[in-house]
Formats: sequence, structure tokens, C-alpha cells
Amino acid sequence: MKDYYQQSSSEVKKRVNGYEDAITAEDVKRHKEQYGANELEEGKKKSWGQIFLEQFKDFLVIILIIAAIVSGLLGDGESAIVILIVITINAILGTVQTLKAEQSLNSLKQLSGPEAKVLRDGNVVLLPTKEVTVGDTILLEAGDVIPADGRIVENYSLKVDESALTGESLGVEKNVEVIMQEVPLGDRLNMVYSGSFVTYGRGSFVVTDIGMKTEVGKIASLLKSTSEKKTPLQVNLDKFGQKLSIIILIFCGILFGVSIFRGENIGNAFLFAVALAVAAIPEALSSIVTIVLSFGTQKMAKEHAIIRKLQAVEGLGSVSIICSDKTGTLTQNKMTVEQYYIEGKEIPAEQIDLQDAAQNQLLTYSILCNDSTNKEGVEIGDPTETALINLGSKLGLGAESIREQYPRQEEIPFDSDRKLMTTVHEINGKRLMIVKGAVDVLTERMTKIQKEAGNQQEVSHKKEICEMTAEDIAAIKQQNQHFSEEGLRVLAFAYKEVENGYVPEISDEDDLIFLGLISMMDPPREESAAAVAECIRAGIKPIMITGDHKVTAAAIAKRIGILKEMSEACEGADIDGLSDEELKSFVEGISVYARVSPEHKIRIVRAWQEKGNIVSMTGDGVNDAPALKQADIGVAMGITGTEVSKDAAAMILTDDNFATIIKAVENGRNVYKNIKNSIQFLLSGNFGAILAVLYASLAGLPVPFAPVHLLFINLLTDSLPAIALGLEPHTKAVMEEKPRPMNESILTRDFLTKIGTEGLVIAAMTVAGFLIGYHSGGSALGSTFAFGTLCLSRLVHGFNCKSDRPVVFTKRMWNNVYLIGAFMIGLVLITGVLMIPALHGVFKVVTLSFGQLLIVYGLAFANLPIIQVMKLIKTKIKR
Repeated sequence: MKDYYQQSSSEVKKRVNGYEDAITAEDVKRHKEQYGANELEEGKKKSWGQIFLEQFKDFLVIILIIAAIVSGLLGDGESAIVILIVITINAILGTVQTLKAEQSLNSLKQLSGPEAKVLRDGNVVLLPTKEVTVGDTILLEAGDVIPADGRIVENYSLKVDESALTGESLGVEKNVEVIMQEVPLGDRLNMVYSGSFVTYGRGSFVVTDIGMKTEVGKIASLLKSTSEKKTPLQVNLDKFGQKLSIIILIFCGILFGVSIFRGENIGNAFLFAVALAVAAIPEALSSIVTIVLSFGTQKMAKEHAIIRKLQAVEGLGSVSIICSDKTGTLTQNKMTVEQYYIEGKEIPAEQIDLQDAAQNQLLTYSILCNDSTNKEGVEIGDPTETALINLGSKLGLGAESIREQYPRQEEIPFDSDRKLMTTVHEINGKRLMIVKGAVDVLTERMTKIQKEAGNQQEVSHKKEICEMTAEDIAAIKQQNQHFSEEGLRVLAFAYKEVENGYVPEISDEDDLIFLGLISMMDPPREESAAAVAECIRAGIKPIMITGDHKVTAAAIAKRIGILKEMSEACEGADIDGLSDEELKSFVEGISVYARVSPEHKIRIVRAWQEKGNIVSMTGDGVNDAPALKQADIGVAMGITGTEVSKDAAAMILTDDNFATIIKAVENGRNVYKNIKNSIQFLLSGNFGAILAVLYASLAGLPVPFAPVHLLFINLLTDSLPAIALGLEPHTKAVMEEKPRPMNESILTRDFLTKIGTEGLVIAAMTVAGFLIGYHSGGSALGSTFAFGTLCLSRLVHGFNCKSDRPVVFTKRMWNNVYLIGAFMIGLVLITGVLMIPALHGVFKVVTLSFGQLLIVYGLAFANLPIIQVMKLIKTKIKR
């Protein structure tokens, strides 16, 4: 069956109603039963309880819950309580973040106007939009929001803003003509769609689809079926947690076996193995990551980026493809005059000189033959017309003063059939008819041309009217072609003198004098070109996806550096016939997609994802929402963006500035680097503790730590420096690196080598301390030495984890006040535990002499120069 736009309005009426007249009350009742209400369905949402319980699905958390239960059963209530408190706090943080409910469907509901003018039983009635049904005839006028999809029946210069659906910045001129071939949504000029609004003219349409069957409804369905992607950090931490837990459990199993083999009590051996597992598993990691990401969101908020989903902070740092909407994202979403063509010359807008009579005349006429207004910054009217009066305001020629000086006496309004608008004014004692319109239409009606006259000194004062020649027409058409190829929208202006009392008729719009052409476009944002260049330098491929025309999109893309050759631009229709597999190959060579639908956007994003890329999608319209949700990181515009796009996105730009995304990428890369440094700190310290225990077990020595020692280390010397490392000051150097591969694990070979070597150094110092104490005063003193050395070693090790390069004797050593603070707090606490007799019973340590305390300090601080020298050697080898 043909689409509605391929049938006449009378055929459509018969198709939906069975007859051509307005529907009756009985028809309305029948249609409501058949089609339902004109509203969007809402998906079922998870309760807060379900969301809270989902936080415990993590493999690492499950291991810790088991450890807590076992600790409790074996009488170690302290360990059990500590573990449960840590994981519960983390679950609450995760729940609070997730409960920022997704309101995409609610926002879509609000797009429809509250009421509609409906023709029923021969009468016009005002009804709530949800009461509108299929077959209703809706009356439209300027300012009305369209409540449903439908086929236009009557059209009087109707213009509709469909930018939220198609991404096209200009109002669409509608008509009633049948369209025979298949065309995309933006080219169905005889249809109107729910959620768009009338900017000019009036008309009526018969409703063909309501609710979930409308184009907005289809987007709502896409949002429901589009699953959110886990960020690279989420994926990595999941895999990391599983691998780490298995490795630690194997270690603990070995130590448990060794303890049993040596004849120790099974209960004590098991309790120690659990305590070691608890100490070795960085259960604070999730909380640390959440805290670091939260600080990242605060920093980004100051830089005009609001993060709705915490993990998006880091995810931005992994992005390798940015698919950006054009209108309002890369461009200003505001039509602006680019160039004049007058008296055979091209004049850029910024070089227009009002001292030149012809240029002043063209600007004046473009303001007079114009219905738009701009009062106190509120623009009313067609964007191409507001561009003309805005230029006047910029050059000191206000629309109000010009219109008061030369009031409109007669007019023939614009209509889409003749593509012309005419006004009549008395100017300098002459009654003039000013006509503006499409170049191809106006050239057929012009017989004369205004040209410059006199010598160069007199150019700005004289003009002459000449007969239009074939060469003149060719020059005008060639200039129009040139402007069109640059993606510019062009209006022609002409005039003629008429008699006093003259009332214009359409048939009189001929025998005109050509004055000039004015070209306009929605220009790129000033910062877009620099942002795109920085994108490319950082190894990120920028792609433009828009509902606008290919020529317009390509012109903008060339200006800002996204497009090099026209072969890199295509239209949505070009990918319709491609399978998903073919599309994966096709996307490699394309940088600009024009005339695309929401389904196209999702397919393009998904194709890049399946090629192993982390994809960010930016946009501001309803049409962008499904792709924003499909993308790994969806980025919506805060000022021009619809509520739907904001709710579907992970990040919102409060300044609508594409360049802010690049700052966010830099922030994300720094956050990931800092989180990785925190993980390195935690694991190398934990590995050092395990190696020390393993050495003592294999050497037949007493266990160097009591369970309370491991809990103290876990809560104090782990958490504070790890959080501080996550807040390390950011550096621009990260933007010189390429995006990391999507499947790259946190535990790379290089990373594991660093953990292993640094853990070995910490273990060596700890074992040395244990042996010194053990041989001096037995197992209690040895255990105290080992505990003190391990605690202090880990505090000192925080400075080693700041960078892969040596930081000693550089400013960077002291640029993190949080790390210095964490170190000082830890130093005071561990010294207090070792030196205050009242705490010795609780922490199972013995009193140290001042000399013994200095030995512990010396062993711990030795970690810094040893590891810094290792980093220096490694840096020189890499060079």
C-alpha cells in the first residue's frame, strides 16, 4: 500500500474515514476503540529496591559477602562488620546515581501541544491533544504545535519547524501536491508530524497516525528497545574484579594449605586466609572510583558539562569516534547573512558599507519586504527573514525605524506556489513595489538591472537602470549556483516603480528591476574548527550526521575540517540498501551523513561500535535521542536541546559548545589515568603484603600479621592515599595519546609488571623489618616491625604512583595537597599506634624504642628512592 504522502488528500480521507467529510461523534468513538488515545506508552521502571540489590551482583562484592559471613561464623565479628559497611556504602552510592530516572518518554509526551483545534460534526472545537484521533481534521495557524501526524488538506503559505525531528534548521514550506516517489521524512512536504510547530501561514490536515504510531512514537519505541552500553571502565572493572578475585583466592588457598600442613588449627588458619583475602581484595576500589568520578563531574560542571551518569566521565576519555549532529551543535542554529551580490560584485557581510547607496538600498529593501520582528532579543518569523533584520540591527539600521520611515502600504504575502513576496512603499517620493523570492523564479520576471554608474569617486552616489541582457541573466544564475554549492540559501531582490493608489496583483509581479542577491546560512560556531582539529590530533574521528541537505552539510563540514572530499559525504538513502555487515565497511570512508532518519543514526553508531570503537553521539533534537542512548557516551545540548535528548544523554553541555566535548575528553583521559594510578597503588601494596606472608609461610616462620593489622591497612593506608591519587592534578599531555582500545584490559602486561616489581620492593622491606624484629625480640616484635614497615611503605608508595616517570626533585612531587594530607594523617596514626601503650592491646603490637622506630621509618622510606631509580632506568631504556 502507498504511503499517505503518495496519495491525494481526498484519497487519504477515504482511506482513514471511508468518506471525505469531517468525522462524526460515532466515528470518533469507534476510532478511539480501534487506535487508542493519542499519547505515548511508558516502559516499566525498576524499583529502588531492585536497583539497590543489583549493586551486589558484582563478582568482587559477592566474594566479600562470603568472606564477611565466614568471618562472622568463625567469631571475627570486627572483620565481618567492616566488610559489610564498606560494600553497603558502595551500594547506596550506586543506587543514588542510578535513581536519576530516565525521563525520555515523559519528555516526549510533553512535546505535543496541550490543545488542538479540531473539526467535528461540521464545528471547530478545542480539544486536549490526547482526545485527537485518526481521521480528525485539525486546523493550523502560526504558533500551533502539531498534535499528530497527518496529510495536509489545505495550505496557505504554511511553514513548519521540523528541526526537532529532522535536524533541518529552516522551516519547511508545505504544499498539498502528491509525491509519487519514495522520499525521506524531511522531504514529505505534504505531511505534518507530531511535535513540530507552525512558524508561518495557516492550513489544515487530516490525522493519519496518533500516539506510538507517529514518528515521535516510533522514536519512543526506539528508546525503549535501545539498550544502554557499559562504559569501558565498567567493563574493565568487571573483568578486573573477576580475575583479581580468582588470583587472590588461589593465593589464600595455598597459604591455608601451607598452614594446615604445618599443623596449625584449621579455624585459625581459615580465619587468617579470609583476613588476608579481605586485605588483598581492594573492596574500597568501587567507592574510590565513585569518589574520583564525582570529583571529575564537579570539575566538568565548572567547564560547562553536566554529567548525568558517573561512568561517562571516564568513558569520554576512551572515545575514538564522535558522531555529531550539525544544527545547533557544530553550527549556531541561527540563519546569518553571509554575502551580498550587487552590481556584479560579491561582498562579504562583514564588508557591507552603508555609505554605498546600492548596498544601503538592498539592506533597506530586505528589511521592508519582510514579516519578521526582533524585539528585545525575541525573534518572531521565518529564520531567513530574521537573518535580514538582524544584519540591519548589527549595521545600525533598525527594522522598526526603517518600517516607520517607509510604512507598508500594500502587500502580496509569500506563498510556496509562486515563491515570491511583494510589498509596496513610498520611498523618496516614489511609490515602489519590492519583490523578493527564489532566484530561478525571479529571473524569469526581470527585464531590467540596476548597475553602478559614473567614475569611481561617484560610485556610491549614482546608479543606472539598464535592460537585462542574456549575459546578465547568465551571471546571476552562475552566482546563484556558486552560492548554492557553498551550501548557502539565496534570496533575490527586485523592484519597480508603480503609480499612486496602485493595488498590486500577482499578475503584476513582472517587468522588474534586478537589485541583488543575499546569501545566508546557519554558520559554524566560531570554536568548531579548532575543536575538530584538536579531535583529530587526539586520534578521534569526527563525523557529522544531520537531517539537512547534503550540499549544506558538506559545506559546513568542509569549513570546520570534518570533510576533505565530496566522496566522503552521503545521504541516508545510500545506506538503506546496505546490510549491517556492508555498512561496517561503508562507514570507514564517510565523514558526513545527510538526510538521515533516527533509525539511520542508530545503525551508523552501532556499525562503528561493532568495529571495536567507543562512540560518542552529540545532538539536540528528538531525532537524536535513540542514537544518544545507543552510543557509549551520549552528549546533549543544554540550551537548544530538547528535554528528550537531555534525558537520553549521559552528558549535557550547558554552553552548547562542541569545544566543551574536547575538554571533557581530556578530563576523562586524566580521570582514567588517575584511577589506574590508584589501582596500581592498591594492588602493588596488597601484592607486597601477600608476598611477605607467603615468604614467612614457606620459610617456616610465624605469620607476620594479625588479622587486625590487615584491617587497619585496608581502611587507612589503602583508602586515603588511593582517593588522593585519584584527585591528582590533570595534565594536557593525555591529549597527545591515541584513544585506548575498547578491549584493552586494566591488567596489561606493562601494568602487571609495575605492580609485581613495586610489590616485590615493598615485600622485601617488610620482610627485612619482620626478620630484624623477629631475631631481636621474637614473633611479637617481628610482627610489630612488619606491620609498621608495611603501613609506612604503602604511605610512601603513594608518591611513586603519581607518574610512570621519576617525580623526586620535581614540582610534581608536591602538587597534590590531598596526597600530602593523606600521607601526614597516615604517618601520625601509625606512629601513634606504635608508640602509645594504650593502643597496643587493640592493635596487637609491642612498644618500640626510638631506635627501633627509626629502623621502621628507614625501611619504609627506602621504597621511594629504590622505585624512583627503577622508573628512571625504565624511562631511559624506552628512549
